Amino acid sequence: MKKISVIVSCFNEEKALPIFYKKIEEVRIRDFFDTDFEYIFIDDGSKDKTLEIIKDLALKDEKVRYISFSRNFGKEAAMLAGLEAAEGDYVTLMDADLQDPPDLLRKMYDIILEEGYDCVGTRRVSRKGEPPIRSFFARIFYKLINKMSDVEMVDGARDYRLMTKQMKDAIVSMKEYNRYSKGLFSFVGFKTKWLEYENIERVAGETKWSFWKLFKYALEGITAFSTVPLVLASFIGLLFCLISFIMIIVIIIKTLVFGDPTSGWPSLTCIIFMVSGIQLFSLGIIGQYLSKTYLEVKKRPIYIIREQKVGKEQMNENKV
Repeated sequence: MKKISVIVSCFNEEKALPIFYKKIEEVRIRDFFDTDFEYIFIDDGSKDKTLEIIKDLALKDEKVRYISFSRNFGKEAAMLAGLEAAEGDYVTLMDADLQDPPDLLRKMYDIILEEGYDCVGTRRVSRKGEPPIRSFFARIFYKLINKMSDVEMVDGARDYRLMTKQMKDAIVSMKEYNRYSKGLFSFVGFKTKWLEYENIERVAGETKWSFWKLFKYALEGITAFSTVPLVLASFIGLLFCLISFIMIIVIIIKTLVFGDPTSGWPSLTCIIFMVSGIQLFSLGIIGQYLSKTYLEVKKRPIYIIREQKVGKEQMNENKV
């Protein structure tokens, strides 16, 4: 029988975990009589009773495995750890808050088996329940990234997807420290079909994604999959050099022909502040790329495991 690996990233999800496990088991029993399952829960340095609940599930259900980090390393690290530990013929990534509906899993599985796709992803067609300001900036981000990047980022795409082992191995082979999985999924290619659904609010608990965290994550995506900001900084510098050259000629002509003296210090101060701001903005763009290079060069581990119960022997206590 084929096996599906269900990878669930968890950070302070003690309220949602029991509900999620009950739901995914209902789906497995109802829809997957012909398929084996394994559940891989990643405890991303939770401060509540998340790990205790996972351990209790592992004692009661032999299909449950887990990896617990030494601290919070972020969702990207958690997903990578789960992908590396997965042994199934097919792999899916899900959130414990049930915003990724398990009821879609059978349909995703049938599409891969019957239609020859390597991956079936999900995307939200609405952002009902989200703050309007977050939805606005999310739409702006996807428009920008798709204009700047060579790989397509689907608006509303979730990490929730079912993929073949071949695609999973391709993603795991990319060991970069600064990870942006939505871009990596697109970068590796493979035939992907998208399923659309209405946004679903969390079943329990609170979101861990503040506006600031989402903003930093968006910057991560831009710097990871586009060098357009560097080109933009160079273009702005060239444009201002051209403007300043034209203005110098204009001032010289006005002074020589019309005897018009140059403007006073207020206009000069404004120009200095504007040009200085442009310079600092351009340096900031360069600094973002330089910082990513710095983190890659240091070769620090993407995550560190404190304890685990997984099947693969190569998953050691301090996995890089």
